[in-house]
Parts: sequence; structure tokens; C-alpha cells
Amino acid sequence: MNPFTKHPHSINETYFEHMFNAMKFVLVLVCLAVVGFIHSIFPFVFKKTISNGIEELHQRLKTRNKP
Repeated sequence: MNPFTKHPHSINETYFEHMFNAMKFVLVLVCLAVVGFIHSIFPFVFKKTISNGIEELHQRLKTRNKP
């Protein structure tokens, strides 16, 4: 099987569906990293944003397409 489609097909996604979903995760993680940097300087802002964001990503992964 094609290495570019083996994993996406294992979770019932096409190559492009998988690429789009992975990019959405990357965008969220980059945003959370920026928020984390701001929080490190100003600990009184974004108190729960990172933990809530990670929990939301975790829930999305758990309920993702299953074979």
C-alpha cells in the first residue's frame, strides 16, 4: 500500500482529509504555543486557555473516525 495513504485510510480518511485535519491541529497547537508564551510573561491572562485547548484536542482525537 502507498505510504502516503496507508495511515489516512486506517482512520477512514482520504489523504487530503487527513492533511486538512492535521493542519487544523497544527494551527491550534501554534496558537496555544503563542498563548503559552504570553501567559509565561503575564501569568494573570489566559489562565485556563492552554489546558482547555489541549483537552479539546484530546477529545477530538478520541472521537475521531475509527475503522
